[in-house]
Amino acid sequence: MVNYLILFLKGVAMGTANVIPGVSGGTIAFVTGIYTEFIDALKSFDVTALKLAMRLEVKALAKHVNLAFLAPLFAGVAISLISLGKLLDWLFNDYPVHVWSFFFGLILASVYYVSKNVKRKGPSSLFFFALGTGLALALAFVKPASENASFFYVAICGVVAVCSMILPGLSGSFVLILMGNYQLVMLQAVPNFDLSIILPFAIGGGIGFIALSHAISFLLHHCHDATLSSLTGFILGSLVVIWPWKSEVYLTDEGGAIVLKEGEHIVQGYDWLAPNFSDATTWIGLGLMLLGILAVILLERTAEAR
Repeated sequence: MVNYLILFLKGVAMGTANVIPGVSGGTIAFVTGIYTEFIDALKSFDVTALKLAMRLEVKALAKHVNLAFLAPLFAGVAISLISLGKLLDWLFNDYPVHVWSFFFGLILASVYYVSKNVKRKGPSSLFFFALGTGLALALAFVKPASENASFFYVAICGVVAVCSMILPGLSGSFVLILMGNYQLVMLQAVPNFDLSIILPFAIGGGIGFIALSHAISFLLHHCHDATLSSLTGFILGSLVVIWPWKSEVYLTDEGGAIVLKEGEHIVQGYDWLAPNFSDATTWIGLGLMLLGILAVILLERTAEAR
C-alpha cells in the first residue's frame, strides 16, 4: 500500500505539472525515477495487449500492461487535474513568479540527481548532454510557423505533439504553437468536433505514441548512458522556458490580433528579464526556488533510506 500511495503521489505531481505551461508530466516522471518503467508500461499497449483484451483475459492483460503501476499513477494524474487544476491555474495567473520559481528550483536540482544515473561519464556522455541542451534551447527561440491544414502536416503535428508529451522537458501545447497549428487544432477543430482535422491529428498521435514509447524504451535499455545524458540535457535546456522573470509574448492571428482561448491569452514565447532585487516578489521567488531544490534533496534522501 505504501508503494501504491507513493505512485499515486507521483501521479498527482505529473498531473500538476501538466497545468504549468512549459513543464511536462514526462519531466516529473523522469525526476521522480519512474520514467523507464512508465515508458515500458506505455510500450506494452501492443498487439499482444489487444489480443488479451479481445479474449477477455483480464488477469493476463493487467500483468502485461503493468496495471499495478499504471492504475495508481493515472489515478493520481486524474485527481490532480480535477481537484488542483483550478487552484494551480489561479496561482499561476496571480502569482506566476512564485510558481515558476518553485518549479525552476525543482527541475534545476533534479538535473544533478538524474545525471548521477549516467553510469559512464566521459566525452560521449558530455556530447549527448550538450546535444540535448542545445536542442531544448533552440526550440525555446524558434519562431512559430504558419498555420497548415493539410492532412499530412496535421498528422505530423499529432506525432510531434504526443512525442513532446512523453519526452521530458517539452510541452505538447507549446510544440503545436511552434508548428503553427495550435489555433487550428485546439481552438477550432476540437471545440467544433471537426473530424477533417481531428482524424489526421489522432492518427498521427497514435503513431507517435506507439513509435516513441518503443523507441525510448529500446534506447534506455540498449543505449542507457547516451539516452539519459540527452534527456538530462534536454531538461536543463528547458529551464530557459521556466525562468521565473519574463514577459509573455502572446499568440496572434495573421492580422496581428491577439488570439484568445476562453477569454484568455495564449503564450507563444517569452521575453526574458533579469530579476529586480528591489522587489519583494523576487526574494519570495528565490526562497521558493530554494524550497524546490530542498524538496528534491529530501525526496532523494528518502528514496535512498528506503
